[in-house]
Amino acid sequence: MTDTIQPPARGARWRGARVALAFAVLLQGCSAADKVSNALLGIGSSRVPGQQGYVEGFLGGVAADEPRAVLAGRDVLSEGGTAADAAAAVALTLAVTLPSRASLGGGGACIAYFPSPKSANRGVPEAVMFTPLAPAGTGANADRPAAVPMMARGIFLLHARYGSLPFEGILASAEQLARFGVPVSRALAKDLALVPGPLLADPGARAVFSLNGAVLTEGQTLRQPDLGGTLAQLRVSGVGDLYQGSLARRIESASDQIGGPIKFADLRRALPKLAPVLSRDFHSDKVAFLPPPADGGLAAAGAFDVLAGNPNDMAGAAAHALAAVARYRAGGVTPEAALAAKGAPPAGVLYPASTGFVTMDRDGNVVTCALTMDNLFGTGRIMPGVGILAAASPTAVTPPLLSAGVVWNPGMNAFRAAASGSGQEGAPLAVAAALIDTLRTKRPMSVPVPEPGRANIIACSEYLPGSKDSCGWAADPRSYGLAIGSN
Repeated sequence: MTDTIQPPARGARWRGARVALAFAVLLQGCSAADKVSNALLGIGSSRVPGQQGYVEGFLGGVAADEPRAVLAGRDVLSEGGTAADAAAAVALTLAVTLPSRASLGGGGACIAYFPSPKSANRGVPEAVMFTPLAPAGTGANADRPAAVPMMARGIFLLHARYGSLPFEGILASAEQLARFGVPVSRALAKDLALVPGPLLADPGARAVFSLNGAVLTEGQTLRQPDLGGTLAQLRVSGVGDLYQGSLARRIESASDQIGGPIKFADLRRALPKLAPVLSRDFHSDKVAFLPPPADGGLAAAGAFDVLAGNPNDMAGAAAHALAAVARYRAGGVTPEAALAAKGAPPAGVLYPASTGFVTMDRDGNVVTCALTMDNLFGTGRIMPGVGILAAASPTAVTPPLLSAGVVWNPGMNAFRAAASGSGQEGAPLAVAAALIDTLRTKRPMSVPVPEPGRANIIACSEYLPGSKDSCGWAADPRSYGLAIGSN
């Protein structure tokens, strides 16, 4: 097994390495130069950061609900990227390959845990919040109110804080998939089959998601040239162009055409935020959950509290989770007060769809995210000329239960487990059950989480940094995702 690879030094050290290589070429020939190169750079090949295969041996892992997005994250880890680089690749790829649940028009929330005390948040998990926002002044006259797009700025903030590879390169990969097409995955095909009539009523959606009058099926090619052009503009002009540049003006016009007006001022003020996580003690470890407004994290904390006392009480955990979030949404209480409240869960609440993923790099840095369109396929309408599928405004739907969690050890500055959940009302319990299960069994998802929840999980039972041989990953066996890594 190849040892963990560290990135090459920069600045003067890097220039010195190049000088040494030049002498090696002149004096000893190419074969010797290759050996000198490998020794100087500390890697097993002549590849450089940003080139696939730069990292050999242990890469870390990726688990998500759509396979192509997982492969994009794995490729970034192979290039020497961090868990945040890989998370950006997964999220942006999902915006192309699983637009039913993730889109530049939607949003979400992530937890980033980077164990080093020298990291951006000094080794303590923090939440990156970019949940969908309602435009100001969108009233009852809107035909189909759309949310203000939050994905691009949210993922950019995550990457700016914890990434190492150029963001433009990560955007370029998603751009190519949109421009030249990608086979429809089983995950997307299933979602398309659920809403063919309403979705194909929109001319833009019909042009993208149908062939010969029927929705695309698994294996057929999904092409999104307008979205590819938008991703190219973000790559060249920067993410800010979507919020305060020419692209923002185009979105203002295009959103009005689909009956979900988003104003330039709405885009300009749409800022993601950093927030402290909700945390719980579990023996010598701590467990972090997403904070409100991603209050599926609050529900997951409530479910975890029940399961920590009785791992078999899934029904009680689910009931407490939904009751806690209902109490919080009723207003007037803190998250902790909502978790302490007793009561029955509300009946008949329909929570929107979401999707989730987890990334971990070779150093034990971890990101877990939950993304949403606030409805399956959002508004069901694509902004003309921009290619962005608009998410539903949170004023028009019940907010989703965005759920994700991380287990870490503050004394060791080390990662132990991370999970993301989906499955509407089952998402919070999915996260809590997946984490409790791996903490008890030291295996990632030894049993499936309760219906209707779905989970993705990565776990290192003996912690990372430390024992990379103890790491494993799993996608929900009942879904159509993928978990992949190397140890």
